[in-house]
Formats: sequence, structure tokens, C-alpha cells
Amino acid sequence: MEQKIIYTLLLGSNLGDTRRYLAAGTELLEKYGRLLGASSIQESKAWGNTNQADFVNQILLLESDLEPFEMLDAIHDIEDALERTREEKWGPRTLDIDILYAENLMMETETLTIPHPLIAERMFTLVLLNEIAPDFVDPKTGKTCAEMLQALRMTS
Repeated sequence: MEQKIIYTLLLGSNLGDTRRYLAAGTELLEKYGRLLGASSIQESKAWGNTNQADFVNQILLLESDLEPFEMLDAIHDIEDALERTREEKWGPRTLDIDILYAENLMMETETLTIPHPLIAERMFTLVLLNEIAPDFVDPKTGKTCAEMLQALRMTS
């Protein structure tokens, strides 16, 4: 029997019908596992490349028997199916799905780093994480999502 992994996924969109892209991405993700929870959908300013439209973001908890690289492949297939283009780093997109966590797994490769390396720097991510999993302990920092959010608020 394969072991299931609970993935914490961040969805974002700032092109076209953004809420429809989030909904379509969620529906397609459910083909790869069981949805355990979803945060609210929030608007946020673009991060990294700020000269573009605001984003809508949502965090999902998805239980899946896919291994991390299989999940990454599935995510790329979903993004491609929803017309995602990769022309510039942090550029506008119909749908972006980031793997934030795969339970307590830690890995760093050329193509995949878990936990996501920018969690502690992104207010929009931490606000949604705090909504859905405030007591989850980040395996890299040893801090809960609530503690990371509080720390970022103190420095912002």
C-alpha cells in the first residue's frame, strides 16, 4: 500500500477570469488526490515582479499518493492545460501552483525545493497558511505558521 502525503499547495492567478482558473485548478488537482481543506481566496499585490495585475491566491490541502516529483509533473500538466506560459520569472499567469509543504519532508534539488524557500518572506502566503494551518510547524525553521506570520508582520 502506498503512503499518502498531505501537500500544502498555493494557487495564484492574475490573468483572465482568475477565480475560474483557481476553481479549475482545484478541480483538476482533485484527480490526483483528496481535498482536505481550502483557505479563503484573497487578493494580493504581485510579488517579485510587481509591474503587473494583482493576484488572487488560495491554499489547498491535498492528500495524495503521488511522490513529490510526480506531484510536480501533475501540477505542470494542470498549469499547461489552463494555458500557463512561462515567459518571464514571476510574470503574469493564468494559474501558478506552488508546493509549499509535503508534510514534514525536506528536499532541495534543481527543480524542486520543499518547503518552498520563500514562505517566510511572502505575507500573502503566510496569511492564508495561518488561516488553514496556524499550528503547522515548518520543518525548516521549526516555527509554526502563526509564528512566521507574526515575525514577518514585525519586520514589515
